Amino acid sequence: MIKREKKGIYTAEHIYPADPWRITEKQFRPELIGLTETVFCSSNGYIGIRGTFEEGKPSYQNFTVVNGFYETWPIIYGEEAFGFTKTGQTIVNVPDSKIIRLYVDDEPFYMPTATLIHYERFLDMKNGVIGRNLLWEMFSGKQISIRSKRLVSMEHRHLAAISYEVTVLNGKAPVIISSEIVNHETYSEGEEPPHSEGDVGDPRRASRLAHQVLEPCLNEALDTSVILCHSTRNSRMTITSGIEHTLETNCSFSHTSKASEERGKVVFMVDAVAGQPINLTKYMTYHTTRTAPHTNEELRERAARSLKRAKKFGFSDLLEGQRKYLDEFWERSDVRVEMDNMDRTLSFQQAIRFSLFQMYQSSARVEGAGVPSKGLTGVGYDGHYFWDMEIYLMPFLIYTSPTIAGSLLKFRYSMIDKAREYASRLNQRGAMFPWRTINGEEASAYYAAGTAQYHINADIVYALRKYVTVTGDDDFILNCGAEILIETARLWSDLGFYSDSEEEKFEIHGVTGPDEYNAVVNNNTYTNLMARENLRFAADTVEKLRETEPELFKNLSHKTGLDTSEIEEWKKAARHMYIPYDKHLGIHPQDNYFLRKEKWDFENVPEDKYPILLHYHPLVIYRHKVVKQSDLVLAMFLLEKEFSDEEKMRNFDYYDPITAGDSSLSACIQGIVAAKVGQMDKAMEYAEDAVFMDLGDIGRNTVDGCHIASMGGTWMMLIFGIGGLTNTDERPVFNPTLPKEMQNLCFSITILGNLIEVDINQSQTTYILKDGDGIALCHAGENFEVSPENPTFITKT
Repeated sequence: MIKREKKGIYTAEHIYPADPWRITEKQFRPELIGLTETVFCSSNGYIGIRGTFEEGKPSYQNFTVVNGFYETWPIIYGEEAFGFTKTGQTIVNVPDSKIIRLYVDDEPFYMPTATLIHYERFLDMKNGVIGRNLLWEMFSGKQISIRSKRLVSMEHRHLAAISYEVTVLNGKAPVIISSEIVNHETYSEGEEPPHSEGDVGDPRRASRLAHQVLEPCLNEALDTSVILCHSTRNSRMTITSGIEHTLETNCSFSHTSKASEERGKVVFMVDAVAGQPINLTKYMTYHTTRTAPHTNEELRERAARSLKRAKKFGFSDLLEGQRKYLDEFWERSDVRVEMDNMDRTLSFQQAIRFSLFQMYQSSARVEGAGVPSKGLTGVGYDGHYFWDMEIYLMPFLIYTSPTIAGSLLKFRYSMIDKAREYASRLNQRGAMFPWRTINGEEASAYYAAGTAQYHINADIVYALRKYVTVTGDDDFILNCGAEILIETARLWSDLGFYSDSEEEKFEIHGVTGPDEYNAVVNNNTYTNLMARENLRFAADTVEKLRETEPELFKNLSHKTGLDTSEIEEWKKAARHMYIPYDKHLGIHPQDNYFLRKEKWDFENVPEDKYPILLHYHPLVIYRHKVVKQSDLVLAMFLLEKEFSDEEKMRNFDYYDPITAGDSSLSACIQGIVAAKVGQMDKAMEYAEDAVFMDLGDIGRNTVDGCHIASMGGTWMMLIFGIGGLTNTDERPVFNPTLPKEMQNLCFSITILGNLIEVDINQSQTTYILKDGDGIALCHAGENFEVSPENPTFITKT
């Protein structure tokens, strides 16, 4: 990758003091509101609440989202063509339930104008809580302590809560706390919909819909609770949102409540006495259905039950459940590092744990949905699920939270009927999974960088195979996987063709690989290699089922219309798959014509013209030899056994200088392969970019949400790159190499039900079986076993 100036505007240590378990903001900085809204987001994979302040303003994107809850809209083309996607999908900004407005002596508390003697906001990653501690001095001299904690429950999927404490320290005053729930996405017909500055022309940002999305169905206010029900105008999904409260204080108080179609509030009026805390606990809930709005009453009852249960057990119970969930997560997932000095150790540890925590937040209770590319930290890319869920995030989940990984693969399987329909629309046999989607239908309006990325089929199969290999969940193949394998293999067999050359070559034309700067090409090497793996695995699996599960094979053949001759077709296509190779350079061209393109002028294109997709027409980019993100290099990581060590070195040396790194998915993969080929200085440079991608705002767009896939890539950088775990189907092999800046790397992974800790320093590596029946491993060619009887193995690094 071309090493330009660091793209991040800020470095993490300039914003957040280095701390291994906390992200702390010590000063209110309005210019960083968008960035900190992302960093201080709280979610559980179902509910996502941006890190906006309880007061609601100021904000950059005041979003609350529910995973899989979306609106549809017609895609309008200037010129249409057969098979183009007709309907877009966008995740919806649901009613905002976190708003708490504070008035003291009838003066509103407003951050930009308040005199703050003390300010602290923090993310406690060990306990899964966002906190804020303020000391506000009013013009009158009264000092008001405001302390809050916010969480989205991992234990209770539909619940979030806020503990909000107000204390007048040096006097008495009337205090009003207005706890509200508001549908922000309401505006009059013809009014310009709300949007963020600079969102026009950037395909990474969310779509702006021209209509009011949420239509009111029901509202009620009862004592200290409010419930609202809305349905989406086009997709006809329904959501019920609600709030409930308890208030504890020695001061006298009263309350009122009311609700309308778009908002509701519970207002507490307190006669505050000096030094007496006012403790408000706010419980929030969301329930959704994908059916037409005939179930409003059922959803209302579900919301009411959730709120009643939360109020009964209290905020402390939610805190304890959150702590338990995260204790278990960190036990099986933590990655610890020791760098060459303490400051660097603390900042690296903080950023690594931030990535791990955000990946878990984005997936912990995902159930029946996918993981959006931004998780639930923002609405970039419209909340769509892409290939990076399987290739970048799934390895982390497979090795640390296999139940979640299995759930995500089952969700992909649930799309298979729509994938069959989509393949038919593309005039192909089999199934074609959508490039970007929420509901299983293709949502990409730009086929060159969307639909043409057929490799997503093979990416899903790659994740499926890794999941089964690492977890031993063979039942997944029987129940879901075999059908995916049959339909994806069919598509590859139908998409490719045998060329007329003397050699019988199976070629795949008109596709786009992971590198979107080289679109609609012939024989993209990554695609052909991954398709070959897909075909091989499908043929081997189906043949095995025919031998070992004849009744299941019979039923599967009937369901899919499988003819046994197809299996031979898949095996033949795999055997004859054309893999481009240039003998003169000793490298694999990215596609048939890549090496013949004009070189991109890296020397003279100014820094402010990157990422180039925002400054150059696609046709200009397509005709140049420039790589957006790892493509062939990614193939060398995923399918490392397909390349010799010499090929890896030559390929990496060729592609690294022409990779622009305009994708957050690039640095992590470049770093992994740099480590694999022994270029540890370069590996460490890329590792630093990947580790600080979001906390350091390396890509200048963290305001739109975390780069969840890059975080997965960061984990892979540490475990597969520096930790040396290999991508093979055989016994787990480790070949660790620490860069000179790193003194120690320690991580835990689960393989075949065995929880293993790997502790690497510059002189030795220790393997410890923490749980399980035992497993055979390999370290740098040395085979060994760890078992309950002999749980520890120590060897030279």
